[in-house]
Amino acid sequence: MVIFKMALNILDRQHVWHPFTQEMNVPYPIHITHARGPYLFSQDGRRYLDLISSWWLNLHGHAHPKIAKAIYEQAQKLEHVIFAGFTHEPAVQLATKLSSLLPTELNRVFYSDNGSTAVEVALKMAYQFWYNQNESERKLFLSFEGGYHGDTFGAMSVGIASNFHNPFKELCFKVAHLPLPDTWIGDPEMDAKEEAALYTLEIYLKQYGSRTAAFIGEPLIQGAGGMRCYRPEFLQKFIERLRVEGILIIFDEVMTGFGRTGTMFAMEQIKAVPDIICLAKGLTGGFLPLAATIVQPKIYNAFLGDTFDKALSHGHSYTANPLGCAAALASLELFEEEKTFKAIAKIEDIHKIGIAKLQSHSGLDKFRTCGTISAFELSGRKRGYDQNISTPLKALFLESGLLIRPLGNVIYMLPPYCIAEQDLLGAYDVIDAVLKNLNLQL
Repeated sequence: MVIFKMALNILDRQHVWHPFTQEMNVPYPIHITHARGPYLFSQDGRRYLDLISSWWLNLHGHAHPKIAKAIYEQAQKLEHVIFAGFTHEPAVQLATKLSSLLPTELNRVFYSDNGSTAVEVALKMAYQFWYNQNESERKLFLSFEGGYHGDTFGAMSVGIASNFHNPFKELCFKVAHLPLPDTWIGDPEMDAKEEAALYTLEIYLKQYGSRTAAFIGEPLIQGAGGMRCYRPEFLQKFIERLRVEGILIIFDEVMTGFGRTGTMFAMEQIKAVPDIICLAKGLTGGFLPLAATIVQPKIYNAFLGDTFDKALSHGHSYTANPLGCAAALASLELFEEEKTFKAIAKIEDIHKIGIAKLQSHSGLDKFRTCGTISAFELSGRKRGYDQNISTPLKALFLESGLLIRPLGNVIYMLPPYCIAEQDLLGAYDVIDAVLKNLNLQL
């Protein structure tokens, strides 16, 4: 077994290029052989509590038998078919189900295969919406500073202020990035920051309102940008002002969808319905790649015409993959069968208890929770995706049996909904012990 492990690591080092990794001096990756519930199991017999849902994908626990069975049964009937000119039952059922969960205005589903492409499709839809109506002056896009929307070029453009994509700045189209009034428990400047952000919006709209095609934002909380929370009341006012100017609204719920913020979709906590919503990550419960960009009828209707030039010329080889659709349908059924929202509420309660424990640390600040997400920061550190901070922290947590992947100075947890109360409370105790042992003046 030791020989096999070394051979696998050598082959990995020779042939595999891992994502978001500086491979020059990185240790060998951990060889995961299987997973169950909230736990990952490695080849050397170690067990890791997956506190980030394996990049925010897993909802109900790893290897959930219901979803695995749904994929198996679908694979015996139809694994895939071209989706241009053809359809199949899982895709239609899933589109119908998603439409029933969303406000009635959002009822037309375009499938793709990951969050970046769901956003890319949304941007193309918004741009061509105005183009098809001979309003080609609306070419600008608006987003919040610090937002991350994916790694394709359109998604990088609207998220360039996150500093994840600096080498590609010259290749991205220009986007206006307005300040986000992020907040936390006990923030004394919350109201002032929101007023300043709305004032900045007014200045922008006076000059560019009639030339702006769409706004895109992650509602309630920015993910990769540092789990930065902001109030729904602010976003509601922000959107109301955009509506006056006729600007389209895109919600990027790739991370926030499917219960992460305490409701099925974060938009439910905001008295506003977007024109377009992007879904991915948790859509299949963490089993298979699948994404959806869902629009209001006015968007869909703008692409109808007698000639192809008005159509949305976009697609993916695996569009509406039947296996992915079957997995998504099974995952959505589990929300009712396993009373998932009770578990979600319990996770939020436990986060509040855990955060209260950690608030005694003098070297930590900006504590916040949003549904099943909790986050806090190492005080006195510059915000940003600083690997010099996050890499050693990640290693220390792994040594303690926790899969936590800090975003620079931000430590966060976003567990699968099946996590047991004692496991999550125990994780806070481990985090407490790890941080006390660090030389960070805690």
